[in-house]
Amino acid sequence: MVCAGLVFFMVPGLAFFYGGMLRKQSMTSIMCQCIAAIVIMTLIWVICGFSLTFSGDGAFIGNLDYFFFEGLLDGSLPSEQNSLTFAVFQMMFAVITGAIIIGACAERVRFVSITVILILWGLLVYVPVAHWIWGGGFLASNFVVLDYAGGIVVHILAGMTGLALALFVGRRKDSVRKSRAHNIPFVFIGALMLWFGWFGFNGGSGLTADGIAIRAIFMSQLSAVAATASWSVCQYILTGRVGVLGMVSGSIAGLGSVTPMAGYISAPSAFVVGIIGGVLCYFAVSYMRSKSNIDDALDVFGVHGVAGFWGSISTGLFVEGRFCNGINGLFFGGTDLLVGQIVSSLVVAVYCFVVTYAIVFLVSKFMKIRIPEDEETIGQDIVEHGEPSYMI
Repeated sequence: MVCAGLVFFMVPGLAFFYGGMLRKQSMTSIMCQCIAAIVIMTLIWVICGFSLTFSGDGAFIGNLDYFFFEGLLDGSLPSEQNSLTFAVFQMMFAVITGAIIIGACAERVRFVSITVILILWGLLVYVPVAHWIWGGGFLASNFVVLDYAGGIVVHILAGMTGLALALFVGRRKDSVRKSRAHNIPFVFIGALMLWFGWFGFNGGSGLTADGIAIRAIFMSQLSAVAATASWSVCQYILTGRVGVLGMVSGSIAGLGSVTPMAGYISAPSAFVVGIIGGVLCYFAVSYMRSKSNIDDALDVFGVHGVAGFWGSISTGLFVEGRFCNGINGLFFGGTDLLVGQIVSSLVVAVYCFVVTYAIVFLVSKFMKIRIPEDEETIGQDIVEHGEPSYMI
């Protein structure tokens, strides 16, 4: 229950983090979209999402045995899949994943359109993939695959969704795209709220307060600081300076990288995973911003997507059987896990990108998705919501 609250706490952190990096005309818009993600993903999860993910033995989707949380046993052990505690904890993962994806298309997608996209995405992308990995679906049944706290289900999913959204809706106006972050303190506060919440995100995923939980928390911290250090070194070597935006982005990269294996690795492994994750995400973000034509506004693919891929692959390298019921990564004598991680990551990435793009294409046939250029300049806070975040 505590960890569920910590994961939920990440959503306002994300709003501060995202909003601070944008123009001041976009702060209200980001907050509204984060609240919409809470509402939509919670309702989907309660009505049918949890049931379709964790009930039944279908290869591609579950059944409706737990429709509207029917039949969940309050008195069962929290680690059991038919407990209300487990269902609520997993609900927060759906909520934060839905909130992460909005960063890719920030400042140019209509509020009503993104809500419709989120509804379809939650049902057609998040729920099936969560079933494949966590609910006994075909990937979990046919391969050795580990996703301790969501490297595949959360970060690869968010990254590929962000990439599809950014490709479909196109780039913002140059004047908007090149605007500086309007509130660095908000970015800092939001990032540290995310970092704090991540202790529940990873620490709670063992489903018990035991040695695995504290291992996951410690490895998360170690990977985060290692990635922050490596990102900062890259930034200093290439630009001659280190900034808050870079340092906090590095911390998110490290946390995302270690997420799929946090309870199953040693300290040296977590350090290496974080160091490499920080470097990979730094260069991914640099490439996306300077050399690609894709306007991933808040680096959803560059940070979450790349960290998710690296984390999933490195799970197949660094996991040790002494921490994980005899399952070993490549560096400790096992090969099946690495194969499973690669196959699962690729299958999920392709499915997520194709279905997300199809969803946005379908929605575009019924409603306008992009806001007009003049409204983009003014900002959605005023045009769509009538509530500017600042009165000066």
